[in-house]
Amino acid sequence: MKSFVSPYNFVNDVDLKVDPKKIIVYDTTLRDGEQTPGICFTPDEKIEIAVKLDELGVPQIEAGFPVVSDGERRAIRNIMKQSLNSEILALTRTIKSDIDIALSCDVDGIITFIGSSDLHLKYKLKMTREQALSKAVEAVEYGKSHGLFVAFTAEDSTRTDLDFILDLFRAATDAGADRVHIADTTGSIRPMGMKYLITQIKNNIDNTIGIHCHDDFGLAVANSLAAFEAGAMAISTTVNGIGERAGNASLEEIIMNLRMLYGIEMPFKYEVLYELSRLVEKYTTMPVPKNKAIVGDNVFSHESGIHVSAIRSEPLTYEPYTPEFVGQKRKIILGKHCGMSSIEYKLDELGLSVPESEKEILILKIKEMAERGAKVGDKEFKNMVQEVLSKV
Repeated sequence: MKSFVSPYNFVNDVDLKVDPKKIIVYDTTLRDGEQTPGICFTPDEKIEIAVKLDELGVPQIEAGFPVVSDGERRAIRNIMKQSLNSEILALTRTIKSDIDIALSCDVDGIITFIGSSDLHLKYKLKMTREQALSKAVEAVEYGKSHGLFVAFTAEDSTRTDLDFILDLFRAATDAGADRVHIADTTGSIRPMGMKYLITQIKNNIDNTIGIHCHDDFGLAVANSLAAFEAGAMAISTTVNGIGERAGNASLEEIIMNLRMLYGIEMPFKYEVLYELSRLVEKYTTMPVPKNKAIVGDNVFSHESGIHVSAIRSEPLTYEPYTPEFVGQKRKIILGKHCGMSSIEYKLDELGLSVPESEKEILILKIKEMAERGAKVGDKEFKNMVQEVLSKV
């Protein structure tokens, strides 16, 4: 079965020689995703989502922020009991008591963070840069002394003085941090700016770089991929792109971009994506837009007769990859723009047949109904076919 974007690679001008084993997609649906206003997963819902993320093949799951509540801690402990292949991480502030609480949940590692921009230091933390740096080092050393995987995040780092970012990351790395994270906390950087930032960090810091992007300007995925192109090997995501305010970089979009547009083979079960998307939709009650990339219901839906005719010959004419690859199905929609190919496809799909002379009549009836604003679903089409046949 064909599944690739194109037999040609002329659209790709980035030559990345990357070992797929070094790329980490870590998902924060259960933490930052749950910080979506009005969303609160039950412990059982968190387990179900974690299990599905593990089935997909996500290597690291940020399962929650343990200091938040007893229920949060219980949910994380229950996830740990599932013996998943994914590493389970917890978020902590750069505070020892936060890390102790994470340790009590038996997690594999932590992402410990502190605001780094002058805005955060002055108005939120009420501390100096020197104090923030000291807190970062103390937290990293404390986490490592307890055998944890430790990633250090500079919150609001895309609005932080570059020299201070480098100082923070250098100190965290020297303290033993396994990874350093840029957090585009308000989604306020452009892709070219992100490339520059990551390049500067990569040239000055000997550590794995992670990227956590928000979508306030609709650039979370673009900025994450720009960071990846510049050398960031860990990418933070959420299912359906949920999260605070405008949300985060979409898991399904990130891993499909890596697979299809960058040609990077990673051990994901891509066919799980649609089911995972709908599971999160169910528990958040946030409808997935029909035009949402990868998992939207319109992604493999076709109405135009010209398109349907081409797809019947070669699906890749109007689909960059097969629907089955991401757990979807192709849908042919009957409406104003349908043609003979649409009618024939739908007749075959439903196991129906009509004389050739009647197919044009069906097309006219469908167009007429559509222009009245009426839906032409399978039920309506079957009735239409029966009506036409009764007059033959």
